[in-house]
Amino acid sequence: MPEQKEIAAIVLAAGTSKRFGSDKLLHPITLDGITMPIAAHSLKRWLEVFGQITVVIRQDSEKLCCEINDALGKQRATALHWVVCENADTGMAASLACGVNANRKVSGWLIGLADMPALPTAAIVGVRSALMQGANLAAPFCADKRGHPVGFASHYLEELVALKGDEGARKLLGRDVADLKQIQINDDGIFADVDTPNDLISFQ
Repeated sequence: MPEQKEIAAIVLAAGTSKRFGSDKLLHPITLDGITMPIAAHSLKRWLEVFGQITVVIRQDSEKLCCEINDALGKQRATALHWVVCENADTGMAASLACGVNANRKVSGWLIGLADMPALPTAAIVGVRSALMQGANLAAPFCADKRGHPVGFASHYLEELVALKGDEGARKLLGRDVADLKQIQINDDGIFADVDTPNDLISFQ
């Protein structure tokens, strides 16, 4: 039996935070009694499942990398593989394609966002397990609504690295919805991203 290839974890952190008004990923919030930047909380969830995570960032993100590494601590920070997306300004698809391209020789990818500090670990585990069991696509659902993260099997490689624009992989998910494995999660944290300061209210 051939050795099973790994599932790669990719967290997108290359947005501009225009609607937030400042770098939202470094904005501190307190969850479970711990105060850290939003992105650190988000990545902490992923580190509970994956031994290594690719984090896609913009150019000139040294401050982001340093502060997240400091917040997570040296041991956990070594699991983060920072990848610079040089054309991040062209839209989310560029960041997604960059992350996938940096992890080509795997059996699938979990794509998540760095601005989702309340993402339940169960959602990450569920989508990863679905891919490992042979699903082509997988995503968590709550009340019949799709959330994050989203998983793709390896045969989507060329389509993912060719994505353009700001819709990410939404077109692929719509086209192949019949192949989408739904992971039922009773937690609306799968929807809770931070776009504006008002979104912080849900974490207080």
